[in-house]
Amino acid sequence: MTSALRVFFVGGTISYRALFNWIRPGMYVTTMLGSPLFQILFFTYLGRYTRNENDAFFIVGNAVQVAAMSSIYGMVMGIANERQFGTLSPLLATPASRLALFLGRALPFIANGLVVSAFGFAVSWALLDFSLDRSDVPALALVVLVTTVSCTALGMLIGSIGLRARDVFFAANLVYFLMLLFCGVNVAVDDLPGWMEAVGRALPLTHGIEAAREVAVGAPLRDVGGLVATEALVGLAYAVAAYALFRLFEGEGRRRASLESF
Repeated sequence: MTSALRVFFVGGTISYRALFNWIRPGMYVTTMLGSPLFQILFFTYLGRYTRNENDAFFIVGNAVQVAAMSSIYGMVMGIANERQFGTLSPLLATPASRLALFLGRALPFIANGLVVSAFGFAVSWALLDFSLDRSDVPALALVVLVTTVSCTALGMLIGSIGLRARDVFFAANLVYFLMLLFCGVNVAVDDLPGWMEAVGRALPLTHGIEAAREVAVGAPLRDVGGLVATEALVGLAYAVAAYALFRLFEGEGRRRASLESF
């Protein structure tokens, strides 16, 4: 148990530092903070122009959604880059717990996603017509945490596919931007066509954004408990599917001696 926890915490941290050591502060700020900032500003001012919803609708939707940038892109890189960098075979040759290896990589990206989302809410408070009662902050933080974990599970699934696919980063880009459309970030899910609403409700983020919007206008946590629980269950389903694919592709790679072949 102690060994698994060490692999989970220490292994996940070392992996993050190894895979992202090339990131300089300037690049981090422009990519992980600058891009979300302009996304929030763009859609909020676009919403003012269309007059369909108030500022809070767009601010909350985008401030929660930007957490998926770290969750999806980071998690895909955290798994698939092991193959591209030629370190997958030595990693899987160790007797370490596969579950601890797999889940430990998610922890830094969850923390990063929370930082990005908090930054989005902070700049919205500073630059836009958005305010939040202090008593609502803990509930909103919990909703964002559950949503970020759920999005990270989706990133795990795409990253696991990257153990076999040639170019998984195209899929990561496609999924990230489709979530803007399907998950009710800037258009309410109820206003989407039926098939799009069905797809959106099967994805992470959708129920989390709905819960965050209700909390932002003063709803207590107990009133959005169902939405939060649904978001957590969606994330759990993706995490289980991701781990199953990871073990399947690991087994196939061992049998075919193709863990790092393209």
